[in-house]
Amino acid sequence: MTTLTIFFCGTGSTKFDTTHANYWDGELVSSLAARHTGREFAEWIVVDGPGTGNLQADELFVQNKDYGLSGTLFGKGWEENVQHAVNIIKGKCTWQRLRLTEAEYTRLKAAGIPIEDVKAEGSWFWRKYNYGERSITQQALQEQIIKTFRKDGVIPTQVNLVGWSRGGISCHMLANAMYNDAQLAHIPVNIFAIDPVPGIGNFQEHRVKLNRNVKEYVGFYARDERSKGFSCVIPQTAVGTRTHVFPMPGRHATLVGNASADGVSGPKALAEPGRIVRHFVETCLQRWGTPLAKTLKLNDADIKTHTDAMLRDAAKYKLMEKCSYTWFTELDEGERQVSLGSNGVRFSAVKGGIYAPQSGLATSLLDVGAYRHIY
Repeated sequence: MTTLTIFFCGTGSTKFDTTHANYWDGELVSSLAARHTGREFAEWIVVDGPGTGNLQADELFVQNKDYGLSGTLFGKGWEENVQHAVNIIKGKCTWQRLRLTEAEYTRLKAAGIPIEDVKAEGSWFWRKYNYGERSITQQALQEQIIKTFRKDGVIPTQVNLVGWSRGGISCHMLANAMYNDAQLAHIPVNIFAIDPVPGIGNFQEHRVKLNRNVKEYVGFYARDERSKGFSCVIPQTAVGTRTHVFPMPGRHATLVGNASADGVSGPKALAEPGRIVRHFVETCLQRWGTPLAKTLKLNDADIKTHTDAMLRDAAKYKLMEKCSYTWFTELDEGERQVSLGSNGVRFSAVKGGIYAPQSGLATSLLDVGAYRHIY
């Protein structure tokens, strides 16, 4: 049996953000992926977020393109990211990069590999260069890794999903794509979503509703985010899905390791929300069968130390509500507006018997025992 873990980065974020200047100890999703102790492609993958310049284009199992600003603004490219993940689960690509890029050609030539010289095509005015064909594609190599290292067959027996921002919404999209695929509908799915935000106009059902293939859903939500267009989604889950949602002080990026006072850039000032979220995503992933190295292993006393610090810094978190990633802030009437399924509600209104704890997003920071539900 194989447990496959898929890490979806947020908008503008990539697998290389383990050393991004805006995150004092690395961006959370990329750092988690880097600390998976299993075999990449067979047991885990990390998917760059929309608006990242398509750095993974040569490795994807589906053809994609650089959507540029439309990726950042509207999430263009995430449908392809989800289809890539579906193909990885099945261990079969639907597209391969057959031609060498200039960088690959130059690297192979410098290494003394015997390949044909570059060919110029067309007249000087519209000249193009053909750098030759790949004898073995990246996709073919990755397919072979999957076939070799997945145990008891190519199709995994469980899929764990982690995502931040549009990466969190991508988790919803992938779970639904699996549910609607006869080959994958039987696979149990677990999701850990960190402030899943779809962006304006992206509240379709497959982004805000989940089916019964999702066995457990854990979501952490940024209480002090007020940017226009950053309404987060608490998905409608199926009967029988264990559903846990928790509030956390700070802004959208605070929860994944941005410790600056404004949630954008600056020195480490408010690191506690990111530490707590990291601890619980590590806890859940390990409970779900994902092997990780260098985990925090916080105890109740550690968590209380962090929550006490957040309570002392309440005024600093309150100031964050005046900041915006999009220049404008929501008319919040004192609370962040969120999307419960497809319905807009107040942040603290997300509670009730379907959640554990029932206090949901109204859970107090003083209630350290509330986290017992996800140990």
